[in-house]
Amino acid sequence: MLFTIMLLTVLLISVVTDVRSRKIHNKVIFPGIAAALGAHTAMAGWTGLGASLAGFLAGLGVLLIPYLLGGIGAGDVKLLALVGAMKGTSFVLMTSVYMALIGAILAVLVIVFRNGAMIRMKWIGICMYSFRYGVLLPVNADKTVLTATYPYGVAIAGGALVCLWFKGW
Repeated sequence: MLFTIMLLTVLLISVVTDVRSRKIHNKVIFPGIAAALGAHTAMAGWTGLGASLAGFLAGLGVLLIPYLLGGIGAGDVKLLALVGAMKGTSFVLMTSVYMALIGAILAVLVIVFRNGAMIRMKWIGICMYSFRYGVLLPVNADKTVLTATYPYGVAIAGGALVCLWFKGW
């Protein structure tokens, strides 16, 4: 229960700062990681420390490649690593599945509901109609829609909440 309360607190703070400023601050993440490692060590000794480090590395590994490719921020990587350090390897891997699903839904919503959504919807309809009759239209996609960003900490927190809900809190 202690780790759930700590995790929910860190997730709430991280989501608020990510939505407001698109940053997840190290002054929230690093003390959370240290507290998770320390509490696991105090409760289960070396076994607890090893389990917490394994969860940390699993969370870090899930988002490390997207970070290196420039698709995600470092704060998001550290937040998922914190989730792993607090709750363990299996929890962070399940969280990453739900996180990816929630992130995909958020990405579609960002693309659809940005400025000019009706123009994009009409263009999609015209393209689908023209494909049916074998007419190929030139693609003139709006590049600003493709570069739109959103706070991925929301997806990480949502994935962790779904995972907590399925595990019975």
